[in-house]
Amino acid sequence: MNPIFRARQGTNPDLSGIAQTKTRLEGINIVCIMSISTTFSEPPGNLLIMSDKKNKPWKFSLGSISDFNAMCAEIGCEIDAVEDTSSLAEPVMVNDLVIPNSLVVHPMEGCDGDRQGNPGKLTLRRYQRFAAGGAGLIWAEATAVVHEGRANPRQLWLNDNNKGAFADMVSMMRHHAAQSIATDHQPIIALQLTHSGRYSKPDGTSKPLIPQRDPYRDPLLPEPEPTATRTSKVDDSSVVTDEYLDNLQDAYVKAANLAYQAGFDAIDIKSCHGYLINELLSSRNRPGKYGGNFENRTRFLLEVIDKIKSELGDKIEICTRLGFYDALPYPFGWGVDEQDYTRCNLDEPKKLVKLLSQRGVRLINFTIGNPYYNPHVNRPFNQPAKNAYTEPEHPLKGVERLINLCGQMQKEFPEIAFVGTGYSWLKHLMPNIAAAAKIKGKAKLFGAGRLAFAYPDFARDILNTGTLDAKKVCIACSGCTQLMRDNHMTGCVIRDRKFYDAITGGKVT
Repeated sequence: MNPIFRARQGTNPDLSGIAQTKTRLEGINIVCIMSISTTFSEPPGNLLIMSDKKNKPWKFSLGSISDFNAMCAEIGCEIDAVEDTSSLAEPVMVNDLVIPNSLVVHPMEGCDGDRQGNPGKLTLRRYQRFAAGGAGLIWAEATAVVHEGRANPRQLWLNDNNKGAFADMVSMMRHHAAQSIATDHQPIIALQLTHSGRYSKPDGTSKPLIPQRDPYRDPLLPEPEPTATRTSKVDDSSVVTDEYLDNLQDAYVKAANLAYQAGFDAIDIKSCHGYLINELLSSRNRPGKYGGNFENRTRFLLEVIDKIKSELGDKIEICTRLGFYDALPYPFGWGVDEQDYTRCNLDEPKKLVKLLSQRGVRLINFTIGNPYYNPHVNRPFNQPAKNAYTEPEHPLKGVERLINLCGQMQKEFPEIAFVGTGYSWLKHLMPNIAAAAKIKGKAKLFGAGRLAFAYPDFARDILNTGTLDAKKVCIACSGCTQLMRDNHMTGCVIRDRKFYDAITGGKVT
């Protein structure tokens, strides 16, 4: 093989007090070693295609669907696009819930609550804008069920003392949705319940809580390819006990009850992105009832769902954002081939989805990878965050993987509404690719995360015009990620600069 390549398989609030200040695509061919470029066709299978491209961000200069199709042909991507995006206006049934259209705001943390876990002014502003933006499903961000499981001191945390604040936020969202879209527009509002696991920083310093030691993730740093020789930043004292996990189940049940009382339509038991429940799914080396075999590794998630069902019945919809493929070597990775981590093996994830379906789960938000560890797998980008690696594969290959893997699951489990992800990188062409995926049965719902930060009314524009304004879309610059990594409140530094300049002094380091 040419040495320059490595192929790898695989809420009406008081908002006073907020600052009111006013190519061509380089990756058409895989670009390597600055000016050297070449092409190669992708081998069969779901692969991670790596290049030695250094220090130069990918650029996006696509104008039309024809441009997109040409790029796909050039790099060997199988992604469809259509002009007619009207299918995205179709409602979606999830048990007794009617999602009024097929567009979703993904759960994206703003890191802008207060230290008691209440939604802050910027939190309320964000959800006011999302509610007015027209999406059929607003999936509210990761909200901790216990203090020690917060990813930062400003992460939302639902507890007995602030249930009313969350209820006010939900009421505000419903008001603005009806006022801005139509009096009968009733978006479904879900709340994501989480424990941040190894990424817990409840008081601003790292206090990892993990199910097992992991040589790849224990250094708490990103890397494009897994290595097991880096210095660990955790030790055995970080490993949680079975008793801790038993009690944590009860914390999830309590939080679910509080979410129901606050008026949420659904609760998500977050099981992705390297957080605690996601890591439990691959805890093959953990002793006791939460580790080892498949039954033990899925026990926590399934028992939490069973307990919530027992407590609340069908009063609230239970869903999950579920990671399907960690892209980590076995036995530490979930959904991976035992011999080659770059190849996914969905046998266990499918087995888990079958068990979720048997419990009446009819809404799953599809995702893969880990934004802390291998962000290119999780959310393809053009420009990396500081001290992170340059995107090692063409970002469109990552989009393709996300769309097509989700498609496999949607087709195998038609009774479940899967939310597709990975669409933000597509910018103004997002609705065209999403509509094609809808027609092909690759997902029933389509989410926007970074795009929603940049363009909170993206859904309204798609529904009204069939298109997106290219001057309002996300540019995949990783600025929102960088704000988080720099311990700031976060949002779009490009499209919402007047707010985030005030927070950062105009500088994102």
